[in-house]
Amino acid sequence: MPSSTLTAPGPRERYVSVYADLTQQVRAAGLLNRRRGYYVATIIATVTAFFAVWAGVVLLGDSWWQLALAAALAVISTQFGFLGHDTAHRQVFASHTWNAWTSRVISGLFAGLSYGWWNKKHNKHHNAPNQEGKDPDIAPGVLAFTPEVASTRTGLAAWFTRRQGWAFFPLLTLEGIALHVASVQTLLQQKTIKHRWLELAFIALRLGAFVAVLFVLLPPGLAAAFIAVQLAVFGVLLGGSFAPNHKGMPLVPANMKVDFLRRQVVMSRNIRGGRVTDWMMGGLNYQIEHHLFPSMPRPNLKRAQPIVRAHCAAHGVAYTETSLLQSYGIVVRYLNRVGLKERDPFTCPLVQRYRA
Repeated sequence: MPSSTLTAPGPRERYVSVYADLTQQVRAAGLLNRRRGYYVATIIATVTAFFAVWAGVVLLGDSWWQLALAAALAVISTQFGFLGHDTAHRQVFASHTWNAWTSRVISGLFAGLSYGWWNKKHNKHHNAPNQEGKDPDIAPGVLAFTPEVASTRTGLAAWFTRRQGWAFFPLLTLEGIALHVASVQTLLQQKTIKHRWLELAFIALRLGAFVAVLFVLLPPGLAAAFIAVQLAVFGVLLGGSFAPNHKGMPLVPANMKVDFLRRQVVMSRNIRGGRVTDWMMGGLNYQIEHHLFPSMPRPNLKRAQPIVRAHCAAHGVAYTETSLLQSYGIVVRYLNRVGLKERDPFTCPLVQRYRA
């Protein structure tokens, strides 16, 4: 008799193998290769557009058409946010140092955001999307993203939470301010962030020059309106690009273990659309592919989608895709249902299996 016998692989080994097989397909298609030419061209074009808007501000002078330039600046600032996101995920260069410094400069000097704050927070989100107690994107805040959080609120806070879905889009107009404030607060409070004083200097220069130049060039009322429009549109565009990807998808209990592929796919949602959607959302509309392969260059995500979708179908993994408007409807309904303290507003098949 042989001293040992072959045994069937356990669930963990099977799940690891399923993701490894997908990775092999993606790598064989060359989709993990760097796209430095694309990113260099995109960075140059975005920086050029940034200074072109400011040239327009100077040339246009005292005119309420300046508010159109404010909206344009918000669009460009959002693109800088996406570029900072991509470089933080090491999508551009092979060197971690090059990616980190590029993200630090782009995020701080052009978007007014902290690389150190964003990178730490965003990595936690990627490690445990929609997992209670682990994903900072569903942590308690102005909005309650889980029934447990909603159940703790009383009085005026409870009244607001019951109607929070309808407040979602108005609150997005304040998201730009919130991102700037969170960046500065984190850099001031967390001494372990590398180069935090340099990042603070970048942000101070970006925001300080932004305000100062406007009040020098424009009448006070117009300058204030320009700032308000830029911040509001910036918040809606950036917040509106991240919110549809996970809000309203299944929640995972804090103590539940889920294999990597299902953790990233089942808790994420893709957004259908063409080139305009791809550009306005910075590739985040391919959220499933991005979560499976965070270092994959943005222009390769679309090419990876058919491979990932077919692989998920072959292994019985739910792959969710919807339109942008439908996703916003899901987010609003989800937030309202959470606000009404409904248990398990979107029940996860994995959670059902776990509880069984």
